[in-house]
Amino acid sequence: MREFEYVRADEIGQAVATVTADPAASYLAGGTTQLDLMKDGVLGPERLVDITRLPMRGVAREGGTLRVGALTTMEELAADPTVAGRLPLVRQALLLGASVQLRNMATIGGNLLQRTRCRYFRDPTVPACNKRSPGTGCAAVTGAARMHAVLGAGRACIALHASDLAVALVALDAVVHVQSRDGTRSIPLTGFYLLPGDTPDRENVLAHGELITAVDIPLPPEGTRSGYLKVRDRASYEFALASAAVALILDDGVIREARVALGGVGTVPWRAREAEDVLRGAPAAAPAFLAAAEASVRDPFTVPGTAFKVELAKRTLVRALRTVAEAS
Repeated sequence: MREFEYVRADEIGQAVATVTADPAASYLAGGTTQLDLMKDGVLGPERLVDITRLPMRGVAREGGTLRVGALTTMEELAADPTVAGRLPLVRQALLLGASVQLRNMATIGGNLLQRTRCRYFRDPTVPACNKRSPGTGCAAVTGAARMHAVLGAGRACIALHASDLAVALVALDAVVHVQSRDGTRSIPLTGFYLLPGDTPDRENVLAHGELITAVDIPLPPEGTRSGYLKVRDRASYEFALASAAVALILDDGVIREARVALGGVGTVPWRAREAEDVLRGAPAAAPAFLAAAEASVRDPFTVPGTAFKVELAKRTLVRALRTVAEAS
């Protein structure tokens, strides 16, 4: 690992000013991804600003919204009574997203900012990675690819967004609060992540030095049924091959409102609005679930190793919808 300077921040403004003024500086919170990438030689910040003592921890209900401090750990959020009672899809995404050890270290802000698990991105000896080195190509398109994206992907990049939590929060229209040197702003999570396009190295709308301070999660109406289904190679700690976050409001067997997002298949957490349109007003039964699944995976970009994900994503969504609709 390269040498770096370590700085502990005492207040938010100080942390933001320090990182903003130094292009080679980065924030350090739980470090569960950051330190791995530094050890691998993918990231090489010259200064790490430790933000773990900043007042950005805790979960508080404010009317119809749950405000979560960015330094709240995954385990703390999963244990919150409101999450357990009103947000099953969020709790399930958290518990399925990492081992207990990692959940006790990883923060909510860091989870939303975690980098892709693409093997080519994480291996500096591979020269072709547009996400790590813009303009070099995408080794995954022509190489072995399985844990990669089929939605929002293209020849420039098929790296997968790995966060389970982000999928659930995208379905709920969560909002990220950000502090910069110039002030604060609030960003809907559905507009926070960037498709690779011509700039795969840019994964979100944050400018250098901007710091996530909190996340607002709107609470769905009482009686909403929700769940998160994760399909993976093994039941222990593993990333998703496909996943689905679903929230439904049913009225006499008819779907009055639907929220759907897919994970494990997109370059960003994938909000499936076309599927939602199909479901609204339809009976909560197999025909509507199948139609929603077909609508959710439009114009996929596949390579030989990822073609199976198209059908897997559809089946995952159908099963998630059926499970949530049948829940008592």
